[in-house]
Amino acid sequence: MRRTLLLVVPALLLAAVAAPSAPPNKPGTPEDKHYRIVTLPVPKDCVLEVGGLDFRKDGKLLACTRRGEVWLIANPAAEDLAQVKFTRFASGLHEALGLTIVGDDVFVSQRPELTKLTSKTGDEADGFSTVCDKYGVSGDYHEFAFGAPRDKDGNFYITLNVGFGGGHQSKAPWRGWCVKVTPKGEMIPFATGLRSPNGLSFSPDGDLFYCDNQGEWVATCKMHHIREGEYYGHPAGLRWVKDSPFAGKIPDKHISGMLYDGQKGKNGVEGMPPHVPPCVWFPYGRMGQSASEPRWDTTGGKFGPFAGQCFVGDQTNSVIMRVDLAKVNGRYQGACFPFREGFECGVNRLIFGPDGSLYAGHTARGWGSRGGKPYGLQRLVYTGELPMEIHAMRLTQDGFDLTFTKPLDPDTAQALKAYSMQSFTHNYWSTYGSPEVDKRAEKVEKVRLSDDRKKVSLTIDGLKKGRVYELRLEGIKSADGAAVLHPVGYYTLNEFP
Repeated sequence: MRRTLLLVVPALLLAAVAAPSAPPNKPGTPEDKHYRIVTLPVPKDCVLEVGGLDFRKDGKLLACTRRGEVWLIANPAAEDLAQVKFTRFASGLHEALGLTIVGDDVFVSQRPELTKLTSKTGDEADGFSTVCDKYGVSGDYHEFAFGAPRDKDGNFYITLNVGFGGGHQSKAPWRGWCVKVTPKGEMIPFATGLRSPNGLSFSPDGDLFYCDNQGEWVATCKMHHIREGEYYGHPAGLRWVKDSPFAGKIPDKHISGMLYDGQKGKNGVEGMPPHVPPCVWFPYGRMGQSASEPRWDTTGGKFGPFAGQCFVGDQTNSVIMRVDLAKVNGRYQGACFPFREGFECGVNRLIFGPDGSLYAGHTARGWGSRGGKPYGLQRLVYTGELPMEIHAMRLTQDGFDLTFTKPLDPDTAQALKAYSMQSFTHNYWSTYGSPEVDKRAEKVEKVRLSDDRKKVSLTIDGLKKGRVYELRLEGIKSADGAAVLHPVGYYTLNEFP
């Protein structure tokens, strides 16, 4: 058995992701009425820069850290915080950025490998073994390895960050790829075109998703459905295509003029599929700046009215965002909404607990984040007070359907002036990020309220593929007089029904 030594990577303060200095929220804001934040007490000897979270079947929570430790947390849902107990479960790992529990075993995605941890007592790891180290490591600062969720067949999935400077200096193979690791430890290249894919997970339907971070070739943070053999736009990983199962199916170098899936590039080369667009773009700053792990609400209503929807953390803005997805022509697309601000540090990992609350693992990781703390662990608890929100935003043949969490007041909901919309797109280029370009106002032609007064159908002419539609509400109230808590949503349109 092999145990990897801890190598501490210096934290760098990068101007490109420097966070605003002021915290985004203070206690007592309207969000607190519906979702309250509980801060778990972290011991002084624990630097809890969270890289992964998962629950054991006994209800204890495991958290791995970028410092190479794994901590076992007993009674994480206790309202009496004195009952919350931290125990060091393992140490000596190398920047652990993902953790998955299978039965009594713990699998940790660390920088050079996927590692299996075993424990005879359950309180401390006493066995360390390599599951897979085929992707290697060169020491490049950006060679993070994120993961590793497990599918129904026992395969693990790991996303490999490109190297510093866009990945072109990376010496280790398969950077910019999602790779599959079989139960026997075999590594199989799965998909490419990723940049900084910090966090991935399966939806309840068994579909794999990851969130990527703004940078070269990535206009702003985005969310992708990962499918085998697809290319998502960052060319750094193309150098390894020739050694993958997709040689001849994915280009092995960047081709000028490549467009979205289903469109022909200007180069006219047949059989060279262009990159697949994200199912959701997160408008920079207004939603997040460093998207992290997506997690689906599988609590069956314990966490409020959004069961089945996805929540995404943001490391810079210290917020959690909400995503509503639907399949259109076999592809996921949908809308993102603000959800909860006010966390004490950057939200890097999320996990729903048996109690129905959402646990947020934090790290500032040297880049800085809103909230002021360098690390931590907080729990988001639904109070039972139903928020007045846009529950879902779905594309129709002639516009959008908006479903709300409460019945609407007809006088405010049927007013055309209550709805405003603009749309925009981005540049696809090697420059770090992109401004929102080709902005245009969209006219809401008609408003129709459903009989149950919970759905509004908007008629909007001239919708186009490849654009983000920003909706803002003004003055709409529920039948009981509540204002919309977050009166904005952003829909990414790739396909028409």
